[in-house]
Amino acid sequence: MNQASGKADALRRLRGVRDRVFTLIGLPHDTFEFTKWHRDVHVALAHVFGDDSNHVEQLQNIGFVPMVVGGATQDSDFRKARDHGLLKTRAILESMIDEVGEWSEDQEMALHRSQPHVDTRKVFVVHGRDEGARDAVARFVAKLHLDPVILSEMPNVGRTIIEKFEAHADVGYAIVLLTSDDRGGLQGEDARPRARQNVIFELGFFIGKFGRDRVCALTKGSPEIPSDYAGVAYVSMDTSSQWKMEVVRELKAAGFDVDANKAI
Repeated sequence: MNQASGKADALRRLRGVRDRVFTLIGLPHDTFEFTKWHRDVHVALAHVFGDDSNHVEQLQNIGFVPMVVGGATQDSDFRKARDHGLLKTRAILESMIDEVGEWSEDQEMALHRSQPHVDTRKVFVVHGRDEGARDAVARFVAKLHLDPVILSEMPNVGRTIIEKFEAHADVGYAIVLLTSDDRGGLQGEDARPRARQNVIFELGFFIGKFGRDRVCALTKGSPEIPSDYAGVAYVSMDTSSQWKMEVVRELKAAGFDVDANKAI
């Protein structure tokens, strides 16, 4: 990871949730906007500092409801307690922003090495418009007792596509389906079949995140292979089950304990 961009990303995330605090002050205590913001704060802190950090624990210790000691509690009491919690969270976020701003390169590198954010039982299935191929891969992964992650099946909860993608990229492996969904090429040349742009983007993302040994590219048809990826072995998804055996071999090479007999 580039240290400067890592610090910039951390500051962007923390400032983003901090700046939303004042939009919530005075609103009813049980609004959707507050629920989403509270979760977004947790996601931001876990991304920047790690799920087990004391930064996340500080957020969990902030109260947003009144201490009920008896008698009826009014809506205004809930709103006042929630607003007090919001302002306290904002003050803590300001301190964390200052802390990140003072990170040295060595501190930042050590922090990101210590929090891989990976669930080794999850396999991200990157796909284009070929739903049949997508479903075949997902069923195959599930039969291996692994958990297939398909972005379109995950709840949006108000996030942009890239935010949703990042939130579900904590996987141990990625299978990328390069199917002939689009056509393109250089000006003046005949258009050739190629995978969708989101598929190429996500292929590069996972190669950069994990390295080539934890990414398997499955082709169907004759899609154009990205020039930077040419020469690297990929698996052809044909009508037989041979592609499954090859993917199992790649998973085993990456350290997964899988039984091919369960998936054929």
